[in-house]
Amino acid sequence: MEFTKGHGTGNDFVVLPDPDGTLDLTPGLVAALCDRRRGLGGDGVLRVVRAAKHPDGVALAGEAEWFMDYWNSDGSFAEMCGNGARVFVRYLLATGLATPTGGTLPVATRAGLVRARVDGDTIAVEMRRPRLYDASSAVLGGLTLPGTAVDVGNPHLVCALPAGIDLADLDLTRAPEFDPRVFPHGVNVEFTAPADPVDGTDDHVLMRVYERGSAETLSCGTGACAVAAVALRDATRDTGVVAVDVPGGRLTVTVTADSCWLAGPAVLVATGTLTLP
Repeated sequence: MEFTKGHGTGNDFVVLPDPDGTLDLTPGLVAALCDRRRGLGGDGVLRVVRAAKHPDGVALAGEAEWFMDYWNSDGSFAEMCGNGARVFVRYLLATGLATPTGGTLPVATRAGLVRARVDGDTIAVEMRRPRLYDASSAVLGGLTLPGTAVDVGNPHLVCALPAGIDLADLDLTRAPEFDPRVFPHGVNVEFTAPADPVDGTDDHVLMRVYERGSAETLSCGTGACAVAAVALRDATRDTGVVAVDVPGGRLTVTVTADSCWLAGPAVLVATGTLTLP
């Protein structure tokens, strides 16, 4: 099997080309590929399949040729992955499988259609505008942290740290606890702290994340969008540009009246072949 390894601000993925959807991709195989000691290692798998050839993508086949079949590293599905979408687009462009039309490229996902825009090393993807819909809380190491539930096509819980608690000191080796009544299918939990202003933005936030199905990752694109939306709300703004610093680098989120753009680097680092177990 051919593979490519790529990342977006340290959020890394195994990319598997399967245009006609013939690969028998199973949870066990995904987990084996993402194993960092016995496999290739990654936060997830991106299967590159034509939308018309995948049951979850066929409804969008008239709008996008390619479907991003995204799996978490534990073999579970996810509706959307912002960094994954940017790496997915980088792969399509690098391999000549797609070219932008009018400067944009559509991609089908389980969360619906996303559009991508390419500017050199930076790839931006347009997703739905984050929807802030409930108050909830996370429990981490005996500490209860109030937060905001956010829908970005997948579920998030954004928790701002109180004064006196350093973001770097959080122990994210274990999953935070959350209210299953609010998040019956699990949730990505973001912890945030304010940062110094950045030119050209309306706000600047530091973030760490524990992703369902992948544990702590160096970056989460949809998580950055959720964090930006909460930061703008707290600043009594409906729209704006927010710089979100994650352990793997910086993402820029632009929230408009009806959508959300996630921008940052997307890099392909290796290609090769692998032997299936």
